[in-house]
Amino acid sequence: MVKRLIFFILPVLLSASVLSQQTNTNDNPGKPQYDQPYTKPVNKLIGESGNSGNGFDMAPETTPYIVAQAVHSVKTPLTKGPVEASWASLKANYHVPAWYAGAKFGLCMHWGIYSVPAYHNEWYEKHMYGTSSIAAWHVEHFGPQDKFGYKDFIPMFTAEHFDANAWAELFKKSGARFFAPACQHHDGFALWDSKVTPYNAVKMGPHRDLIGELAVAVRKQGLKFGFTNHEIENFTFINPPKEMLDRMKAEKADLFDPQWIDFYHVADRSDEACRKFLVDWYERNVELIDKYKPDILWFDNGIDQRFLDSIKLLLAAYYYNSANAWGKEVTLNSKKAAYAPSAVNTATIGSVLDFENKTPPGIRTGTWVVDTRIGSTWGYTEGMSVASVASIVYQLIDIVSKNGTMMLNLSPKADGTLPKDQQATLLGVGKWLERNGEAIYETHNWINFTEGGKTSPKINFTVKEDILYAIIQGKNIPEEIIITSLPRNAGEVQSVGLLGSNEKINFSQDSDGLKVRLPANLPGDIAWTLKISGLKMNKSTITASGNPIGY
Repeated sequence: MVKRLIFFILPVLLSASVLSQQTNTNDNPGKPQYDQPYTKPVNKLIGESGNSGNGFDMAPETTPYIVAQAVHSVKTPLTKGPVEASWASLKANYHVPAWYAGAKFGLCMHWGIYSVPAYHNEWYEKHMYGTSSIAAWHVEHFGPQDKFGYKDFIPMFTAEHFDANAWAELFKKSGARFFAPACQHHDGFALWDSKVTPYNAVKMGPHRDLIGELAVAVRKQGLKFGFTNHEIENFTFINPPKEMLDRMKAEKADLFDPQWIDFYHVADRSDEACRKFLVDWYERNVELIDKYKPDILWFDNGIDQRFLDSIKLLLAAYYYNSANAWGKEVTLNSKKAAYAPSAVNTATIGSVLDFENKTPPGIRTGTWVVDTRIGSTWGYTEGMSVASVASIVYQLIDIVSKNGTMMLNLSPKADGTLPKDQQATLLGVGKWLERNGEAIYETHNWINFTEGGKTSPKINFTVKEDILYAIIQGKNIPEEIIITSLPRNAGEVQSVGLLGSNEKINFSQDSDGLKVRLPANLPGDIAWTLKISGLKMNKSTITASGNPIGY
């Protein structure tokens, strides 16, 4: 009985705290509070910024009061452990896992119902109801939305050729250190065996626990496993025109079908419906944490707004206390200032910062990640283009030389096959990393991340202990490379090697820089790494918080 009282009282206390803050900061708890634009100067070189300006950025359009009510309503108690649901406690107890800081290259994946129509992009659900050209395409190929809605794609998401072990072997060969597929996208369809939501891949569609199968197979290959979670944006994702809404409402069709109201979240967007949605969001995450013990839990934009802080903090505490009980080092990933109550991402707490498809223009110390695509769309679409091995390798080099990590997105088909062109690119990246991974894994940035690139070959730099790696890009590389950015007080070069080659490398050092004569037969054809020893290197730029040094 005492334990039950504790479990009941904790959410009440959390809720009371949030409600108290709400009373002090907003005279009208029924009015949505928008995050204000961050107007102070930011360091654009390192990508410092806050959340986007006025607007919810696809977060549920609600208030701190309703969020507090959701926190009060959660069914699962906070796990025992050192972390409390507060910024101070999260800051005091979090550090970036060493395995994550050194990983430098991982994979993610967009795979779900949207892979069935395979048209436009992974936001097909939103566009088929709200963008006239795509809505017309849908009618032409599948019929009117009230007769064939998004839900009707679920039986067509079969994954009949899905082989988790084959995928995991491919991921290992790619050189990736972790894999984090989307466990659910903005459509809210769960790819795991869920007791929280009936809209899942075991009860419908593939009738398989896709996340569970991948977790086992990926970990068998020695990779870390987690998932990306985009569901918070589901509540207000679909916004059809009034004519379509009125027709479906009158017919009780599709978006207004009583059996699918909680799948679409269009028919009821009341405060009570939003409270239930937030509770469901929290409980789904708890279920994922408990069932699969993820090494990474990554969140999309929708959790950015400050009014969601109380439920985000409760979930962070649950995750980190659970990991503490497992004896594992894990981390959240989030965007912008989602886990930065100061409203700038250089003061992120308890989470590694993610940049979507965009790399900061300069060196950013600490730990951060760029999620980027292998193809022209995140989810599989017919006719999508796929990046070459060289373009992915060059992007990886750029990110790592600035001290970041690349998380490369894959796009399987609805039948569970990964297209051959995506596989070929992955295998090519893996082959390059076999020779050059020493200059990528467990490295940090040097004082400069690059030189050259106009009239001379582009060279990027990374550091590991007392070794400087100089990664040369491009074609038609001259026989002699000159590295001009060595500081005068860096010392004297003792040796120069070429990764993947046993040939002796001749070099000299003078006032012009370090001159290196390359062998006639270079290993590979994309980028080559010089291993330089004898110089005085800068210390590691990895920080416990993940934030840049000095912030």
